[in-house]
Amino acid sequence: MGWLANRSTLDYHGANGSRDEHMRRIFKNDLAREIRQWVDEGLVSTAQARDICARYGLDYDNLHDKALGYTVLVALGYFFIGLALITLIGANWNEIPREMRMGGLVALTGATQIFGLQKFRNGNEEGAARIFFLGNLFYGASIILIAQIYHLGEHMADGVFWWALGTLPFTLISPTFLLGLQTLSLALIWLFMEASSGFYPALFPLFIAGSAFVLSRGDRSPLLFLATVLATLFHIEYSLAIWWSNDGRAEFLVEHVLIAIAFCLLAWSVGQWLLQQARERGREYGEVLQQWSLHFFLIFMLIMSFAEPWEELIGAEISRLVAMMLVLLVLLVCWAAAVFLALRIDRVKQVAALIAVNVFILVVVMTDVLAEMSAAAVTLQIFTNLALIAVGVAMILSGVRTGTSRHFFLGIVVILVTAFCRYFSLIGNYVGGAILFIVFATVMLGAARYWRHHQTLANRQEESA
Repeated sequence: MGWLANRSTLDYHGANGSRDEHMRRIFKNDLAREIRQWVDEGLVSTAQARDICARYGLDYDNLHDKALGYTVLVALGYFFIGLALITLIGANWNEIPREMRMGGLVALTGATQIFGLQKFRNGNEEGAARIFFLGNLFYGASIILIAQIYHLGEHMADGVFWWALGTLPFTLISPTFLLGLQTLSLALIWLFMEASSGFYPALFPLFIAGSAFVLSRGDRSPLLFLATVLATLFHIEYSLAIWWSNDGRAEFLVEHVLIAIAFCLLAWSVGQWLLQQARERGREYGEVLQQWSLHFFLIFMLIMSFAEPWEELIGAEISRLVAMMLVLLVLLVCWAAAVFLALRIDRVKQVAALIAVNVFILVVVMTDVLAEMSAAAVTLQIFTNLALIAVGVAMILSGVRTGTSRHFFLGIVVILVTAFCRYFSLIGNYVGGAILFIVFATVMLGAARYWRHHQTLANRQEESA
């Protein structure tokens, strides 16, 4: 924490005008970076970090946003520099001799990465990461142009794979959000290209491991964390689709819906558990995980608020015994892990309710109980819409009670979107739709009344205090 000792130096040079102001900006930038590392390493608590930042005119809660905005702008700047150089090379491509093309591309890429390594050795990790980012762009352009020279375009996904693999070592050297997202983005492009061609991307977990290394040892990045979780889920689902396929090509069936729900339940439980951990990094990732798994559940419920998806589930069959046993095994593992975490964090009721939804959909898919009922899909649609209303009301009340505006407005959005969907797809008949809209109106007016009552009580408490 030697940075705090520099404050006396800054005060001593207070009369030096612009030079002193420049030193203050450098000091604050270095202090902001150090404070984030102190919190990550557990040297100071979040409250202590806020106090230190307040003493030096910094806002701790906005440090990450400012750093992220600066990183994005610089990355875009280097990106356009790379595009400019690639455009100039491409414009004169035919006039350049083949040997000079090859040597120039290798020299440009190598010189850029060596310059980045030099910056890294000098302790300028952020500057090195930006140079590595630019060098990775040159490396990808070199692969494309060299493939064009020697007509190596049989399978384009291979070029993207080698591009992603070439960026991975620099991501491990400088585990920053910028390089981690660049590597994972290239790996996802390779994954989708391989999937569309009918090939299996067996080495994709290598890039997942690289992202996990960045998230645990490098920059805190909710965006990279969310992208890593989604990429992991898609790779698992795609692997299962390949395994269940008869001809080697992926086919996504109703089994994948069941597994996605189970993974989302597990993600919500893990997010709740992370929120109660001591490390700031874990709590931040937990907030992202529980927030987006809740969004997934709400989106799924909105999809199931129509009759057609229920008809598909009711008519679906899992005829293959191996697929059915594997689905049950994955569901049981996810449920057991979620219950284990729920017992540790006192979220048993919420997890039990989510498991009940998963079990109900499993029963709908694997039995023929509802297949003979002509109105079964409409009945389930009605119950889903009522459940959406209940969830929206619960989120509104929770937002008012805890003062969490995100929950309050998310509950409002859920009810409004449900009403909007029902306006274009009336349940049963016009009378049923009108009754549902009356229910929506009652809920909204009741929420407004509850909000005013809660605010009145809060004002009275402040006045009495």
